[in-house]
Formats: sequence, structure tokens, C-alpha cells
Amino acid sequence: MGTRKDHQSLRVPQPWMVEGNSVSRQRLIIIALVAIVLLGSGAYMRINRTGLASAAPDQPIPFSHRVHAQASVQCLFCHSSALRSDVAGIPSVQKCMGCHQTIAADREPVKVLADYWQRQEPIHWQPVNMMPDFVFFSHQPHLGAGVSCETCHGNIGQMDVARQQTNMDMGWCLDCHSKQPKEKTDRLADCLLCHK
Repeated sequence: MGTRKDHQSLRVPQPWMVEGNSVSRQRLIIIALVAIVLLGSGAYMRINRTGLASAAPDQPIPFSHRVHAQASVQCLFCHSSALRSDVAGIPSVQKCMGCHQTIAADREPVKVLADYWQRQEPIHWQPVNMMPDFVFFSHQPHLGAGVSCETCHGNIGQMDVARQQTNMDMGWCLDCHSKQPKEKTDRLADCLLCHK
């Protein structure tokens, strides 16, 4: 019969099990976990960049852009601030009630809207697309250049529930800016254009 020492000599040596080896089993596990986290984060960011992982925020009143688009209401009718300020804005209760005093006044969401109107209380809509505070963005030059709302916001006119369609990060913006006519690309790639 062999001794314990004989059985140990029959084992195939593995680098993480050899005493004194600088790569320990714990280090290999940590490296593997870090790799999994990095790959998972990259996959999440790629999915999120295409907008597939973005959930729609809960809104105080159900609102369908699709219904309004089917009624031929243009984006800039409700979001008219986009023409004269940095943000597109959300229409006031007064603007909504301008139509809904007579249109669909018997529907439950419009009744909730009318309650806000009677209380003279603003509706606290949750933003769907927000830029970080360190980014300056204005709809004005984009609209002036003929960029349609759908270019950035997707086919919002087909959405019953508005959700962010893409992660509007710096890479996404620069990708679009780089596709513009050559005489504009240098100016559109200037950091101070968006980071003032």
C-alpha cells in the first residue's frame, strides 16, 4: 500500500494550488468576478445606450402621445418652449384644458386633468429625457438645423407611454455631430459647445 506522500506525488500540479505561487486561488476568483462585473456592465451600457433598458417613469395622469399624434397635434404645439428656450418644456394645465374643456372631457384621465385645473395646481410630470447638469443642451439649434423630434426621441407619436429611446450620452451626440457636413464638424466637436 502506498503512503499519503505517494498519492500527493500523483496529482497533476495546478498553478493556483502550488505553495508560494504568486497567483493564489483567491486572486483568480477575484479576477474572474471583476471580469464578470465589467462584461456585465458593458452589456448593460450597450443595451441602455440603445434605449432597450430604459423604463418609462410613472406619470401622475396617463398620457398617450399616440392619441394626440393621431389627432394631428404637432409636437411643437404642446412643447412650444423648444422654439424659444433651452428646454422643450411641458405644457401647462391651462394649455391642456384649452382643448380638453370640450375634447374627450368625459374620459377619466381628462377628468383628473380638470381637477388639477379647478384646484389651480400644476401637474408634476416626470421627465422622460434628462441631460446631466454638467451638459448644456438646447433644442433651438437642433430644430433650426431641421433635426426632427423623432431623430432623438424615437417614434414618440406611436407611444402610449413615453419612454427614453436611447441613452443620450456624449458618444451618442458626437456620433451624430460627426455625420454633419464637414464645414460644421469642427464646431460641433468643440467641448465648449455642450460643456459651458
